Amino acid sequence: VTSLFENVRKEFAGVKEALENNDQAAAAAKIQQYLEKQDKIPLNIGITGESGAGKSTFINAFRGVDNRDEQAAPTGTVETTMEITQYPHPNYPNVLFWDLPGIGTTNFPADKYLERVEFQKFDFFIIISETRFRENDVKLAQEIQKMEKKFYFVRSKLDNDVRAAEKSQRDFSLERSLEKIKKNCIEGLEKGGIESPKVFLVSSFELHLYDFPWLQKTLEGELPAHKRDLTVLVTAPPFCACCACTDRT
Repeated sequence: VTSLFENVRKEFAGVKEALENNDQAAAAAKIQQYLEKQDKIPLNIGITGESGAGKSTFINAFRGVDNRDEQAAPTGTVETTMEITQYPHPNYPNVLFWDLPGIGTTNFPADKYLERVEFQKFDFFIIISETRFRENDVKLAQEIQKMEKKFYFVRSKLDNDVRAAEKSQRDFSLERSLEKIKKNCIEGLEKGGIESPKVFLVSSFELHLYDFPWLQKTLEGELPAHKRDLTVLVTAPPFCACCACTDRT
C-alpha cells in the first residue's frame, strides 16, 4: 500500500527544495502540477474490525457486488480474510477499499495486529462492528485518532438486531431500538476519548434501510475533504519552516 501521505510527501519534496532555494517560480509550478494530479492520487481506505463483523460483506455491498460473484470479497461463517486485498470504489477508481483481516484472532492477535496489517499505511478507516460494542473497537479508534487520521464507525448486521428485538420486546419500537444502539456506540467511543465520532447503522443485505444511503452519500461527499485534510497534515511543517527561512532573508 502506498498511502496518500507518502504520495503527497513525494510530490511536495520538490516544492520544499524550491522554496528553500528561494525559487518561487519553480515552487509554484510544482504546486500547480500537484493540483492537476490531485484527483488521480489514490485514497486508501482500510476496512477493519473484528473477524465476523461483516467487513467483506460491507465492501461487496458498497461496490454493488453479490457475495457469490467472482469479483466479490470472500465471505463466510469462519475467518476468511487472511490477506490484505484491495477493491476499487464503484464510482471513484482511485479510491480503494482495503479488506483487512479481523483483529483479535489467533492469526492476527490484538497486540500484533497493527504491525501485521501495516495499519499506519492507510489514509482513512471504516471500523465495522456487530452485536456488541467491544474493547477492540475502541483500541482501533484510539490508534486512528493517535495517527491524526479519521474514521467512520459502522454498526453492521442491523437486520439481525431488529428481528431479535422485535421478537423479545413487548413494546417494540424500531425508532427507540435504533436510537439505543447508536447511542451505545457513540458513548462507548466517547468514553475511550474519541472526539465527535461518526456512527452509521447498516445492514449489508437491506441497503435501503437504516443509515447505508447516508453513509454512502457522506463518504462520497467528504472524499475531497479527506484528501485535503491529509495533504495539509503532511505539508504544513515543511511550509512553515520554509516560510520562516524566507522571512529571515
